[in-house]
Amino acid sequence: MNQTAEQVSTDSAADAGIEASERVAFDPLHGGASGIGGVNLDMILDVPVTLAMEVGRTRISIRNLLQLNQGSVVELDRAAGEPLDVFVNGTLVAHAEVVVINEKFGIRLTDVISPAERVRKLR
Repeated sequence: MNQTAEQVSTDSAADAGIEASERVAFDPLHGGASGIGGVNLDMILDVPVTLAMEVGRTRISIRNLLQLNQGSVVELDRAAGEPLDVFVNGTLVAHAEVVVINEKFGIRLTDVISPAERVRKLR
């Protein structure tokens, strides 16, 4: 009584009074103008993401946190001149430097983390 998984699921469906289904064939995906590697990205191009820059971090006690007021200076773990970390939805994707554009702050990407490196950091 050696059955394949497909036979078992077909038998189970028959036992439940459900007709066996046929395999469904889908049309192949075609890359449009924005296709990368044969995948069409048009459907996700308008999905909003959160882009955040991190200047640095520090740890302080709640006592010191409660003593902070206007004019307080908090020392961060990053040296002046070091690049900022750029995060997209909480994932580090690049490093950047601060620039001024039309009297507003902006960033210039100095290093983009490769997708392979991002996956490796998840492990």
